[in-house]
Amino acid sequence: MNTLPEAVCGPVLFLCADAQQLRQQLAGASLLGQARPVLRDDVSTDEIIPLPAMVHFDATLGRYPYTGLRVQAQHPIGDNAIAQAGIRVVVGGKRYGKGSSREHAVVAERSAGVQLVIAESFERIYRQNADNVGLWTSTDFSLLDQLARGEPVRREQVLQGRDPLAQRIVQAGGLLAFGRQALRQAQAVAASPSAQARTLFEKIIDAHRVQVPGLSLDASVAFVRVDQRFIHEYYTGMIDHLLGHVPAGGLHEPASVLCFEDHLSYVHESPVHVNQGLLPLVNGLSQAHRAFVRRHGLTHHGYRHDLPAGDARNAGSQGISHAMMTERHAQPGALVVGTDSHTPHLGALGCVALGVGSTDMANALLTGVVRVPLAPSLLVRVNGVLPPGVMAKDLVLQLLARDDVRAGAGVGKVFEFTGAAVQAMSVDERATLTNMCAELGGLTGLVAPDAETERFLTQRRGVAPADLSVWCSDPGATYAQVMDIDAAQLSPWVARPGDPGQGLALQALPEAERPRVDLAYGGSCTAGKRSDFDAYHAVLAWAQARGLRLAEGTTLLLQFGTEDVQAYCETQGYLETFAAMGVRVLHPACGACANCGPGVSTRADQVTVSAINRNFPGRSGPGQVWLASPYTVVASALAGRLSSWAELQNLVTA
Repeated sequence: MNTLPEAVCGPVLFLCADAQQLRQQLAGASLLGQARPVLRDDVSTDEIIPLPAMVHFDATLGRYPYTGLRVQAQHPIGDNAIAQAGIRVVVGGKRYGKGSSREHAVVAERSAGVQLVIAESFERIYRQNADNVGLWTSTDFSLLDQLARGEPVRREQVLQGRDPLAQRIVQAGGLLAFGRQALRQAQAVAASPSAQARTLFEKIIDAHRVQVPGLSLDASVAFVRVDQRFIHEYYTGMIDHLLGHVPAGGLHEPASVLCFEDHLSYVHESPVHVNQGLLPLVNGLSQAHRAFVRRHGLTHHGYRHDLPAGDARNAGSQGISHAMMTERHAQPGALVVGTDSHTPHLGALGCVALGVGSTDMANALLTGVVRVPLAPSLLVRVNGVLPPGVMAKDLVLQLLARDDVRAGAGVGKVFEFTGAAVQAMSVDERATLTNMCAELGGLTGLVAPDAETERFLTQRRGVAPADLSVWCSDPGATYAQVMDIDAAQLSPWVARPGDPGQGLALQALPEAERPRVDLAYGGSCTAGKRSDFDAYHAVLAWAQARGLRLAEGTTLLLQFGTEDVQAYCETQGYLETFAAMGVRVLHPACGACANCGPGVSTRADQVTVSAINRNFPGRSGPGQVWLASPYTVVASALAGRLSSWAELQNLVTA
């Protein structure tokens, strides 16, 4: 990456909603000093650095920033365009950097020569990642007037208004430099009784606080010790690269580090990876991951080990990282960090689980310490009883479509879910809620542990947990907002292609607007759990009993989230039903959700209905992806168009 600047000048690239304007800017035209163009909101990390480019984990990433940006159904920014145009400042709209926690995005921008990103608002993980690698960010659009006058923007201007810690990290040149200087001296802070009512998040943070000698923090951030850290193969090579290949014995408490190969075990069936000749580079990611695991003697969940070595490449993984962490490792009241934006999945057990970027993880591996924003909590109280055929996925799609959430009410907040409907949910269903806090813009998600949590831990692990009653919010605890939802009023929901926030009740979607479904996919961390497979099987068994088949021209794929889920389905006899109904069943892996395996579209005119968590452009191939619950995915595969199970039942009995 280029040297950290003291001041920044142009050229400036506005990520506008007009593809032609983008091309003109890259050809040398300047929009500075003119009326501000309409900017692209919700520029995701998938668009900043598309998944296929993540086979690189060094300065080579500088060839690819914004190559996934979709504007007017086009991708106007090509390979190496940013570096060739000499772009130094990039301007975007609201919620810049949403989506995956991939630090490859900011490394790609910095490696291409970008020094400053100005946007109306930033996603937390993206901005933290930018600080970590020395990429400046600002929400001050008056800086553009300054640049238009030919005046450079100085570092102190960009840091104005940022919290003291962010300022220290940026001034030090990034998090690793700061961590090596300060965080290895961190000392535990003895927890003291508090007379003030606290939320569950505040209690867990207070139990993990550490003090860094010589560093005074404001009330917006804390340093905490972590109980467990987990990484997966897309990030391990970059982490090792950032650490400078720390020798064996150089990590803090390596026994508490878990490693997963969960994204790429089906990549040999990924059209984009195969067609672009990326498989050798993918193999390099796995080799770097395994070398890191061996060097440090870390716990590893890799490709399935129950088949001959020659078959393992086609056999999927042991499981998706955060799904396996929930099933086998995480504990209520713990604090866990992982290199995946859906790490909040673990919050279904009542632990604070945070997705972090590569530099934050590298720092945590060295020091055992991570910084945490002391975010306010937002209480989602779901009372009443969910109607039949309605799942946690329908609830979260409705939350995403709320005007206040779309306006950013959840950005950086801790979502705490409670109420009779949540208490009636299994831990698997609760995990759908906490998992999709990433889409809600939240810091993390939590459900206070209870009798259901105890049942889950005892049944899944055979060990009764310690007293769970301490891990709950106090009466009178302060919340930034309370959202009351009547569960009885919920119905099956879908989200239109392009963004998980574009949701609507399926019954409100006119028949004329319901597309033909080419692919139906049930799986991923969000929808590869036991409760999800209970739903898939319920619809398919109902259909089998009535002589129904999958619609002509529609393919249904179901993929397990972990090998434990697969074993459960085998025991329940689900696989016989799936086979009889013509379903393709896939071993555990992230798969189609990450554009890494079967279930992705291959043409722009294809339509997918999917139970995954996000449908940003290009996320699961070039086609259009509708998000839906497991019930709706299978019902749509049977109907051949978007349909809820209730609608399908009415159609069959009519």
